[in-house]
Amino acid sequence: MSVLRFNAIKESLSRPTFTVEETGNRSKNFGSHVFNKERMLQYLTKEALASVEAAIFSGAKIDRKIADQVAEGIKAWAMSMGATHYTHWFQPLTGATAEKHDAFFDILPDGRALEKFGGGQLVQQEPDASSFPSGGIRNTFEARGYTAWDPTSSAFIYDKTLCIPTVFVAYTGEALDNKAPLLRALSAIDEAATAVAKYFDKNVTKVNATLGWEQEYFLIDKALAFARPDIILTGRTLVGHLAAKGQQLDDHYFGVIPSRVLNFMKELEVECTKLGIPVKTRHNEVAPNQFELAPVFEEANLAVDHNLLLMDVMDKIADKHHFKVLFHEKPFAYVNGSGKHNNWSLATDTGANLLSPGTTPMKNLQFLTFFINTIKAVDTYEELLRSSISTASNDHRLGANEAPTAIISIFIGKQLSRVLDELEGVSKGKLSPEEKTELKLNVVGKIPEILLDNTDKNRTSPFAFTGNKFEMRGVGSKANCAKPMTVLNTIVAKQLLEFKKEVDELINKKNLKKDEAVFNVLREYIKTSKRIRFDGDGYSPAWEKEAKKRKLSHNKTTPEALEVLTSKESLALFDTMKVMSDVEVRARQEVELEAYISHIQIEGRVLHEMVYGHIIPAALTYQNKLITVVSGLKDIYGASYKTIAQGQLVIIEKLAQHINSIKANADAMTEARKAANDLELKKKAFAYCDKVKPYFGEIRYDSDKLEQFIEDEIWPLPKYRELLYIR
Repeated sequence: MSVLRFNAIKESLSRPTFTVEETGNRSKNFGSHVFNKERMLQYLTKEALASVEAAIFSGAKIDRKIADQVAEGIKAWAMSMGATHYTHWFQPLTGATAEKHDAFFDILPDGRALEKFGGGQLVQQEPDASSFPSGGIRNTFEARGYTAWDPTSSAFIYDKTLCIPTVFVAYTGEALDNKAPLLRALSAIDEAATAVAKYFDKNVTKVNATLGWEQEYFLIDKALAFARPDIILTGRTLVGHLAAKGQQLDDHYFGVIPSRVLNFMKELEVECTKLGIPVKTRHNEVAPNQFELAPVFEEANLAVDHNLLLMDVMDKIADKHHFKVLFHEKPFAYVNGSGKHNNWSLATDTGANLLSPGTTPMKNLQFLTFFINTIKAVDTYEELLRSSISTASNDHRLGANEAPTAIISIFIGKQLSRVLDELEGVSKGKLSPEEKTELKLNVVGKIPEILLDNTDKNRTSPFAFTGNKFEMRGVGSKANCAKPMTVLNTIVAKQLLEFKKEVDELINKKNLKKDEAVFNVLREYIKTSKRIRFDGDGYSPAWEKEAKKRKLSHNKTTPEALEVLTSKESLALFDTMKVMSDVEVRARQEVELEAYISHIQIEGRVLHEMVYGHIIPAALTYQNKLITVVSGLKDIYGASYKTIAQGQLVIIEKLAQHINSIKANADAMTEARKAANDLELKKKAFAYCDKVKPYFGEIRYDSDKLEQFIEDEIWPLPKYRELLYIR
């Protein structure tokens, strides 16, 4: 065993257990490090509080005088909590978060020191816009960019720093982050959904999109992780033979949580509680060393912020417990990867969930309206929705018989399908009193009764209705939820605007009653969106053929999926809904293509280094050891040595074959990278996908065969059985 591997395993096994006690009453500490309503009441003037609440609930602007008052209150609270610095916490197009810390400490002209934090510092900072991905919006010499306070997401204190959630925009006004487009999309869905909800309840004045994410992740020992260059530099294992025992016994799923992991989870939940992240569920997932946590659902913007903050906190606490947390969608071959299921719904300020069936026909007509419009929106923009979950890492998971397929479809279950089929059969135009009564009693009125039995779940479906929400299952484990949530809320908002326009036209021009107009439009939507509904096995080859007949897209790779971003339809959608300009959309496509190329390029370089720095040297060492043995047998037995050393000779030959193959493929991969680097962006992305990436599998095959042949004492890299089972 290599010294590095031996020491890593020794360190892993010799650590004492880090014990954390759970607090009995989490609700008392919930949000203790958040500048929430309770702290606002304590630290803000009535005028400042009213201004902040107006910004949160109606989008009103906060003037600079009031901002100074708010800043003074936040500073007083933060310093009472021991904070020494503040930062604008934002979401650049890297997919992660970013922060620049400034001290409250300042010097007056007369040389005296004071703690300073005013409205200017609260509302705006100026990070270097050219140092983050911008897709050409900012050149290297055009560095000015701004972070601007998002009052709808509360400031919080983490590690003695006041963190202020912000958007990030260029000097010229374009969004350089994931939050700004999300906020615009949430504003669009609020306006569109509120207008439609008023058909059923005149008291509705606001609709919030809600999100409940489920975060899957792996934990491995930190010492073992640092003995694997691929894990440290790419987040996944580029080589590694499967362990004899993987997940085939299904014994890890919902099993007893290992004590060391449980202590990590306990401390994580303590920190989440302080930061107002409403984490509720924890359990073992399917694969060894894979786990999941899930919160109570929240308003979508806040939920996105909390998920990003959670991943930052998880990294720090995992390190404290001598773990490395892996968010990569497929860190280990041969076992399930990780996703981040996005549970989405719409909630009114009157307390109604618009995707939850009610106890009266009118409430169920409301439910059907938003339910069917969501189906229609996904049918119209299925390819765009698919693009929102596209990354180099998620390509490993989608359609791998462990996650949803790359074909977007909607599962609603047989019972709701039957309801839609009955509604589709409703006659067009005005309804007789008898027809109206029958419709409301037999179709609309029976939905709660039907849903009491709850339809079965379909884990192969990318977009499934699960009782009172839609679950978007294809989002990657390390993804920023803002991307799919921006697209989903935008397309549903656009669809609801179309719906209201058609209903109002039937009411005003055809003199139909409101209910009749709604039924008529919904009936047509059911017919025209039927192709997107699929309740069967998404993994089956038959579905792939059927989806093609239905003209559903099947973009298996990120370069394919991103093409739709700059289609006329997509650009018109984002522009019409005021979510992103043409420039902003094209910039994002460029950023995501560059990110895809960079990920594959880094993996290729790391793999090449591992081939020449670890794998081939280990193979040659073992081969030379066998050759020495065979030479000794020849000296002893003479010409008959071949019979006696038959096994060793076969292994030597096999080693030579795999060494030659792995070297040839590693060199060819490098040449393919060089050729790809000379191409323009889109062609370069496709070249990395089609010409470079295929070598990864070829190299892995030979490496994993060598791992099987080579003596355990010589193999330099921690193996799957060590990574996935040593605590």
